[in-house]
Amino acid sequence: MTDNVLYEQLNGFSTDLPTLQADDFACFTRLAQDLIGGTTDIQALQAVRVNLMGKKSHLTVWSKQLGSLSNDDKKTVGGYLHGIRTTLNNSLQTAQNTLEAKALDAKLQAQTIDITLPARGQDKGNLHPISLIANRMQAFFCQAGFEVATGPEVERDYYNFEALNIPKTHPARAMHDTFYFDAQYLLRTHTSSVQIRTMERGNLPIRIICPGRVYRCDSDQTHSPMFHQLEGLYIGEKTNFAELKGLIHEFLQAFFAKKLTVRFRPSYFPFTEPSAEVDILAENGKWLEVMGCGMVHPKVLQNCGIDSQKYQGFAFGMGIERFAMLYYGVNDLRLFFQNDVRFLKQFG
Repeated sequence: MTDNVLYEQLNGFSTDLPTLQADDFACFTRLAQDLIGGTTDIQALQAVRVNLMGKKSHLTVWSKQLGSLSNDDKKTVGGYLHGIRTTLNNSLQTAQNTLEAKALDAKLQAQTIDITLPARGQDKGNLHPISLIANRMQAFFCQAGFEVATGPEVERDYYNFEALNIPKTHPARAMHDTFYFDAQYLLRTHTSSVQIRTMERGNLPIRIICPGRVYRCDSDQTHSPMFHQLEGLYIGEKTNFAELKGLIHEFLQAFFAKKLTVRFRPSYFPFTEPSAEVDILAENGKWLEVMGCGMVHPKVLQNCGIDSQKYQGFAFGMGIERFAMLYYGVNDLRLFFQNDVRFLKQFG
């Protein structure tokens, strides 16, 4: 039943209270509740409230006529009118609560924040470029039969210098080159100390590489007070310099993934004899020094309790940062240690 029909039927009730019966009041209440239940918004409900409960409504007109009734009829009809008013007030309040809740829900829906925005991507961590280069180096030598050996970074003077045939008067012992704790302990200046410790344990033949951090009092565009080295050692009965040259040549070409022109220049290291510096020919036609190598000095073997008449060996060493700079085309060593994400995110 439409609202217009309900309004017509409600307005069709007599305004003369004495002519109404109990059934009329019941019918009026039912039609009024139907009208209230059919409202769809607060404004329409307010119009219904005025029509049913306002100053000109049937209820108000009827209530004004109660005084003209007999005492018995006044009590009976007054009860009917009070019941109608209570019922309609409750219905109007319930309808108002429902419509207000719907209106609020519609408003919230209209103002809903779009939470379907894709989540921010989570940055995945990558290995540091120095670690990437160290792993690349280690992969080659491990495939060639070498094992990784490690040792303490706070080292005794004996393992860092004396056992390596470096006398007290050697420049490397000067304070400007080495971080000393006292006369006996220092921060290792190379990973050669790991070679000494390994040779002291025996278990010949020996094939090891020794990657790790080392420390020297030096800091500029191409030097850092802390840097990384990878050294290698091979001790056996038949090792020779030709084998050393072949290994290094294969390593350099595998590392840079291209054919290289490599040369070995005679040099001097107190712990190897003969000794050589290894250079590669750059694209600009200039030679670049990349590492050092040589046959292990007999004195070093003897210091470790190895028979230098029966065994011989070769050793080599290189700076990991040096290779990282060449591999990635970085011209300032310090970039590797500044933790600048803009620089580091290029690798990985």
